[in-house]
Amino acid sequence: MQAFDEMYASLPYEGSEVRPHYRRYAQWLVRQPMDLMQARRAEAEMIFRRVGITFAVYGAKDEDGAGNERLIPFDLIPRIIPAQEWAHMQRGLVQRVTALNRFIRDVYHTQEILRAGVVPADLVLNNVQFRREMIGLQVPRDVYAHIAGIDIVRAANAQGEGVYYVLEDNLRVPSGVSYMLENRKMMMRLFPGLFNAHAVAPVAHYPDLLLETLRACAPTTSAEPTVVVLTPGMHNSAYFEHAFLAQQMGVELVEGQDLVVKDSFVYMRTTRGLQRVHVIYRRVDDDFLDPRVFRSDSILGCAGLMEAYQAGHVSICNAVGTGVADDKSVYPYVPEMVRFYLGEEPILNNVPTWICRNPEDLRYVLAHLPELVVKEVHGAGGYGMLIGPAATQAEIEDFRRALQADPARYIAQPTLSLSSCPTFVDSGIAPRHIDLRPFVLSGREVQMVAGGLTRVALKEGSLVVNSSQGGGTKDTWVLGDEQEGAPC
Repeated sequence: MQAFDEMYASLPYEGSEVRPHYRRYAQWLVRQPMDLMQARRAEAEMIFRRVGITFAVYGAKDEDGAGNERLIPFDLIPRIIPAQEWAHMQRGLVQRVTALNRFIRDVYHTQEILRAGVVPADLVLNNVQFRREMIGLQVPRDVYAHIAGIDIVRAANAQGEGVYYVLEDNLRVPSGVSYMLENRKMMMRLFPGLFNAHAVAPVAHYPDLLLETLRACAPTTSAEPTVVVLTPGMHNSAYFEHAFLAQQMGVELVEGQDLVVKDSFVYMRTTRGLQRVHVIYRRVDDDFLDPRVFRSDSILGCAGLMEAYQAGHVSICNAVGTGVADDKSVYPYVPEMVRFYLGEEPILNNVPTWICRNPEDLRYVLAHLPELVVKEVHGAGGYGMLIGPAATQAEIEDFRRALQADPARYIAQPTLSLSSCPTFVDSGIAPRHIDLRPFVLSGREVQMVAGGLTRVALKEGSLVVNSSQGGGTKDTWVLGDEQEGAPC
């Protein structure tokens, strides 16, 4: 126990107020033999591989020679969040996603926030994610981002207190929820006794909430809506998740070639003929949804889909054009959206951000590149970014030239001292940096399960948690004050 306390005290984790919530788990952990933990990790890897819980990486093999199909490493030590902290975070997430949905509706209708000058009009209207086909289109319940994955980190504020910050809003086709669910199933399989000793909030009902959300946004004429999951196909990096969610919801997994549009209605081909489709949970980017409207060379979507959508005969979740609200150049304005649409102060703060399209911000960023994180506004997956303190001088100079050539493509943020979590690595238990992606569902109401996907940077000292960059995942426990058992 002393060894764990000493190790834990050295971590830049979530503050002394959280440490008691690890106490009972720590007492259990120090009693576990190292060889048993290693055997459990090997068992988890074997099961994940057998079930096919992999993701695809496009391009060359990694430094270890692994191919394109890889497992996301799973860590045996959960990330624990106290109930009162989760309640605060949940209020902030509901507030933020509500404001983002209001913003998307506004920019495709009256554009009040642009006319008020709160968000620069050219930043939205000239954005590659702004879809003019959506202007004036009414969507059920005015919900555009039905499923949002909000990336959150915890770091010290100016007073040295642990504070949750929103790092990124993922509103187009957010992924990762299948790993949240499978991680919980794995922990319950490997360590069932732990869940009798800890009041861990459940997450297994997420597919039920997701299906309820999708059905709630069906066209109003459909009493018993048919929902499908639209996947780009088995070669997509998140194909496991697409198939998993379709199976968990009990709906059909379809590709573009399985759908057909007739008289502005969408049907799927079945062995019994055509069946009407009312809701499409799409995991295909806007550009590939309809070759008649977007990319003409796309074979991933369905010709005529936008015609049916604009006629109000099918719902697409998330809505076409939601990407205008999760662009990194728009992210700095979300707190102002909360104030503008809701008349409230933001509960969750943004990470302080310099917008490089602003000359004053650009001057500061160019003068402090070795200290900052610089990101492409359209970048994803940990690509297209500079982590100043970990970069070489050549990398810094490359980014300097890129910034000077096209500053509007970039934002910059301070290098946060992200919270860490005890993590089981080859050398034993060590601190590794983490983030959290809760999944927020918007239908009749805004709701979510208690928890999310905790991603962990497994490389010592790394701040990049993305799976494509060598990151892993953890189970996330929202733990109540009551420490007697609870269902999980």
